[in-house]
Amino acid sequence: MKLGVKVAEAGLVVGTWGNLSYRVLKDDAVVITPSGLEYHRITTRDMVLVDMNGEVLEGERKPSTELPLHLAIYRARPDVLSVIHIHSPYASALAVVQKPIPPILEDAAAMIGGPVPVTEYAAPGSRHLADSVAGALEKVNAVLLANHGVVGVGQTPEEAFQVCQLVERAAQVYILASAVAAPIILAEEEVARLRKSYLAAYGSTSRIEGKRSVPTDIKRGG
Repeated sequence: MKLGVKVAEAGLVVGTWGNLSYRVLKDDAVVITPSGLEYHRITTRDMVLVDMNGEVLEGERKPSTELPLHLAIYRARPDVLSVIHIHSPYASALAVVQKPIPPILEDAAAMIGGPVPVTEYAAPGSRHLADSVAGALEKVNAVLLANHGVVGVGQTPEEAFQVCQLVERAAQVYILASAVAAPIILAEEEVARLRKSYLAAYGSTSRIEGKRSVPTDIKRGG
C-alpha cells in the first residue's frame, strides 16, 4: 500500500501503529488497513472492506482495531472520504500534555480550518474514543487524541495525509516558537478567510464526484 508506506517513511507512525481508511461512496462502505501488519508489508489484498456497521464484506484479515473511530467520523462528516490516524512525535507531545495547536501557520489554518483541539483521554478502540473524536472534528479536519496521537481527515487520501503532515509541522513550529516567545496566533477572521480561499481553489465538488470508487492505491484484490 503506497500511501501507508509514505506515512511510515514520513515518520508519522512506527511499526504497525496508526491506520488509514477510505470511504467508497458507491458501495456505502469503507476500505481500511488490517490490524497488526507493518505498512511496508501491506498489499492491496490485505485491505479490508467493511460496511458502515463494521461488518466485513471483503478481505481475509482483521480490520484495524480503530475501525469504530473511522466509522464514527464518516457518519458525523459526510464530506469526509478519508481518515488517517498517526502517532507523530511533535503532535503526540502536545497530545500528552493535552495542549491544542492554535492556528499559527497559514497553510495549516487553510487545510485544517481552525485550531487543532484535544479530546479527553479514552481507551484505544473504544466507543468513547470514537464518539469523542467524531465530535471534535465537527468543524475542523484534525484532532489530537489525548496521550495517544492524531487523526486527520480529507476528501482524498492524499489530502488527509497532507493534513497529518501539516499538523505535525505546526506542532513542531509551535513547540520551537514557544521556547523563544509567545507565538502570534492568526485571528479568527483570517483563519476563516484562508479556509474560504482554500476551498474556493481546491475544494470543488469535482474532488468528491471523481472519487466514488476505491482509488488504485488501495483497491482491493489487486
